[in-house]
Amino acid sequence: MALDQETFSQLTAMIARYVEERLIPLEAEVSEMDRVPDAIVEDMRELGLFGLSIPKDYGGLGLDVEEEVQIIVEFGHTSPAFRSVFGTNTGIGSQGIVIDGTQEQKRKYLPKLASGEIIGSFALTEPDSGSDAASLRTSARMDGNEYVLNGTKRFITNAPNAGLFTVMARTDPEKKGASGISAFLVEADSRGLKLGPPYEKMGQQGAHVCDVILEDCRIPADALIGGVEGQGFKTAMKVLDRGRLTISGMCVGNAERLIRDSLHYAVERKQFGKPIAEFQLVQAMLADCEAEAYAAKSMVLDAARRKDAGENVTKHAAICKYYCSEMVGRVADRAVQIHGGAGYIADYGIERFYRDVRLYRLYEGTSQIQQLIIAREMIKEAAR
Repeated sequence: MALDQETFSQLTAMIARYVEERLIPLEAEVSEMDRVPDAIVEDMRELGLFGLSIPKDYGGLGLDVEEEVQIIVEFGHTSPAFRSVFGTNTGIGSQGIVIDGTQEQKRKYLPKLASGEIIGSFALTEPDSGSDAASLRTSARMDGNEYVLNGTKRFITNAPNAGLFTVMARTDPEKKGASGISAFLVEADSRGLKLGPPYEKMGQQGAHVCDVILEDCRIPADALIGGVEGQGFKTAMKVLDRGRLTISGMCVGNAERLIRDSLHYAVERKQFGKPIAEFQLVQAMLADCEAEAYAAKSMVLDAARRKDAGENVTKHAAICKYYCSEMVGRVADRAVQIHGGAGYIADYGIERFYRDVRLYRLYEGTSQIQQLIIAREMIKEAAR
């Protein structure tokens, strides 16, 4: 562990109190206003949340994957929009630099990401390239001592607030697959970079998404992550392995919150003269939720420990992302059912979670892509 057990227990307890006392009361307001209050963002900076996974040498807390997952589970007890504020800084917005960046790139950007001075964002998806990320069309060509980028990135999380983008672009047009892709660090004020209008979404109000448009966007040659062309897709996949584990942690946390709310409602709500929690069919739904959430949490923690031990967890991360994202969807559906008509009414917040968790089955690789990854890794293992 990066922290001793006592310190980590204190951190976890502090986060749990913060979620319960500060964030949960603001859920409806954040959803209605579609923004997280500035005071909350500042709280998160002071708590060090933007640097959870960034090494201590660069101002972060340097948590290992298991520790980070446990913190994220606590954040899953409230609306996903709150975690989104700092989630790209601890995940896909910084990990490309942590894993493959040069020392100069780490010194330049990681302290600012860890403090929350800048927001990081990960720009991979394109209008014609989502699940098939290796077919991306954004180009990067050398012109003197600069790269010139052209292309459009779509559905980019935190793009409206970002100060730094990790952009995947094709540096070798002769190579049509993954090997021709490189990763770049593009500052938001770079000439030739502009943003599309924020998208209106089904859920997760308060977390903002828009297109990133690159039109002859000029960046210095040293913005190439690692200083090596053709490694960008590998960098992206390594980043996504860890990202899929933290998303899985969010799924577990959201499921635990939905189960807690459903249990309280079932105990208090009376029909036919007794609490609906005494009806066996309601008990069956509660039991299914509890069993699936427990299984999900166990597998995520196991995969996180494997990652910390240095194992290749591509298959395990895909399994977690697939199972946990599907699991929380089932839990949310049962939560609506247990609440009955109240589950369909905005005042209770259940329908908001029902919409919020639907995204987990889509981003950072759809459930179907996770299935393909799992099967591909199984076939590789069989061949060995």
